[in-house]
Amino acid sequence: MFWLKLKIFLGKYWLPLTITAVVLVAVVFPVWYLAGIEENTRRYIISMNVASMPWMVLNTVIFVGFLYLMQMGGFSALKKTRVDASAVNIRFSDIIGLEEAKREAWEVVQLIKDRTRVKAIGGKILKGALLVGPPGCGKTLMAKAVATEAGVPFLSVSGSEFVEVFVGVGASRVRKLFKQAREYAQVHGACIIFIDEVEVIGRRRILFDAFGGGSETNSTQNQLLVEMDGLSGSDANIIVFAATNALEGILDEALLRPGRFDRKIFVDRPNLAEREKLFAYYLNKVSFDKSMDLGRLARKAVGSSPADIENVVKEAALIAVRNSAAQVTYKDISAAIERIELGVAHRLSMTPRERERIACHEAGHLVTIYLSHPTDDVFKASILHRGGALGVVHHMPTEELHVPDRDSYMGWLRASLGGYAAEKIKYGVTSSGVGSDFVSATGTAHRMVWAMGMGKSGFIGNYSSVRKSERSAVITDMLERETQELMREQLAEVEKLLSANWKIVERFADELLKREELDFDEIAAIFSEYGKPPRLLLKN
Repeated sequence: MFWLKLKIFLGKYWLPLTITAVVLVAVVFPVWYLAGIEENTRRYIISMNVASMPWMVLNTVIFVGFLYLMQMGGFSALKKTRVDASAVNIRFSDIIGLEEAKREAWEVVQLIKDRTRVKAIGGKILKGALLVGPPGCGKTLMAKAVATEAGVPFLSVSGSEFVEVFVGVGASRVRKLFKQAREYAQVHGACIIFIDEVEVIGRRRILFDAFGGGSETNSTQNQLLVEMDGLSGSDANIIVFAATNALEGILDEALLRPGRFDRKIFVDRPNLAEREKLFAYYLNKVSFDKSMDLGRLARKAVGSSPADIENVVKEAALIAVRNSAAQVTYKDISAAIERIELGVAHRLSMTPRERERIACHEAGHLVTIYLSHPTDDVFKASILHRGGALGVVHHMPTEELHVPDRDSYMGWLRASLGGYAAEKIKYGVTSSGVGSDFVSATGTAHRMVWAMGMGKSGFIGNYSSVRKSERSAVITDMLERETQELMREQLAEVEKLLSANWKIVERFADELLKREELDFDEIAAIFSEYGKPPRLLLKN
């Protein structure tokens, strides 16, 4: 009974009791203590306390301010950028190419616009859309176009902005982001959140972490999962767009399930027709030669992203300015592609025999590719030092190859062996320059035989994925023997081809020694002299 009464009394009068105790401890007791000591000692103690009081006050202010900042979420302040749709003014018609991606994104826009009708029939608009694709292909531009077309505000953030040294800050930022998005959605009917580089916080969660390094990322991602489709119970129309360059398998399965990222929009590299439109778009921003064949440029830029094409045009404009030209020409575009993809050319001091051997080596590559490769075309040959190589023959497919067949791999294998065969025919021995070619040739032959069932032995399956301990020695020996036989067989074909066209090889070697570099037009002209038809790059 006594303890119960005491508990009630303390609960009723805890504040005045606490103030009294603080006054006794902080004021009465020090005064009583100082009154009992001698005068000099008392003055010394008082003077020291008075002198140190400003520093104590400053430390107290800093400490209390730090606690207040943490309580108010100061460290969780997020750099949110509200994008006004009217200010962005990017529409789907302004995006060149990406027709499939635009079609899927347009469906999302229509759902946002028709959200009232969707709700009337009991449906719900999607929660999120994941934009997946290589860098520089227009994922961010697509998100801006969605905001413009839908006419609703959206908040733009980066995945790295959620990562902080303080545990729990990332989750707090996610809560604040969605809280603001809900406010916008209530006013405007819907709101879009765009998270760039979502793999920073969306990668697979670490469930067994001995050092605790993944705790912050886990808590941030868990909060994102809850906000997108969890226990919040909010009816606000919030659509999350996220962009990533990483493989889809890197992201956590919980993010990819229905109810969170409902759609996956693949923003891939442009095709031939789209690349031609991109060249026309970016060249119209500079002064250029109107007689330039844009289709030919598009065929030379197989595999390039829109950002790559924009960079080529910018580099070509710089080259034209350095050459005091009034407009960008095809030669400037070619020089820009070479500078970006092959590196800056350097002239090394070499003996005449070394230059002759390098010219013969590159001429062997050039003739082999031009005359025997089923899909690739040559647009540059050089014996200048570029990117660590003493010479280079730049070749690439004339069109997109999504599923290369055996003939394509055979062409790449012969292309790698062309320089070795040319040196062997002329000098009887080869040089160290064939080292990198052999790396490429061996890798191609190994994949054909070991992984893609393109050998003659009848072995089917990917034996590269089987551990050595689980693979019989007999099968290993047969596969290795077949790989070597494939390389020998193709080397014999290349030697036969070059021997039959040795005059052309010597002509190109002489031209490379004289000019150091040959462009596609010059290469095609020389082949035409020997009755060889022009390759696909010249065709419209």
